[in-house]
Amino acid sequence: MNNDNRILEMKNISQNFKQGGSNICILSEANFFLRSAETVALVGPSGAGKTTFLQIGGLLEQPDSGEIFISGKNCSRIPDNQRTSIRSKYIGFVYQYHHLLHEFTALENIILPQLILGKSKVEAKDRALSLLKRLGMTNRIDHKPGKLSGGEQQRVAIGRALSNNPKVILADEPTGNLDYSTATEVFDFLIETVKETGLSTVVATHNMDLAGKMDRVITIDNGLIVPA
Repeated sequence: MNNDNRILEMKNISQNFKQGGSNICILSEANFFLRSAETVALVGPSGAGKTTFLQIGGLLEQPDSGEIFISGKNCSRIPDNQRTSIRSKYIGFVYQYHHLLHEFTALENIILPQLILGKSKVEAKDRALSLLKRLGMTNRIDHKPGKLSGGEQQRVAIGRALSNNPKVILADEPTGNLDYSTATEVFDFLIETVKETGLSTVVATHNMDLAGKMDRVITIDNGLIVPA
């Protein structure tokens, strides 16, 4: 599995949900791999299973069947505490809704995940300041989310995702709530940043113009992962 430098691999992933008396298939023996330093766009209609796919790949959700490998380690049936540990070390998440903590400043929102992982306050602050500088947010570090624009909030969310030096960024419609110009700016910044740092990323998006900027585009179609 390591001969082509795969950082994330999902094998024969199936996931079903019960709705009323019906069994709804979201993923059906879907297969996917992500190489180190590769950017992949995930496209498909609303309800196709993009969010479920990312949650399973990010160890937030357990599939009905199949295997997930992260950096060569089989994470399919490991205990919750190990899943949490691997997730915090290897994976950063960016969501459509930024989910920033409104009572904390931009700086504090990036510091907190590092403290949870056990970094010192000094180390966490230095890392947060460095990220905010790269994000072009040095003049907004003491602003709380309510005082930031939508694009600025997503930049802070990207900084938070990068704060613990993950290997993989999983982004679920990260520009879905932004106007076209701001969405393009934030998307370009995200891709530029992950390429500069050698990260791998999967971005779920409806925007085919943005998807075309990625190394590879895949589609969820009838529960399967197929080339777009």
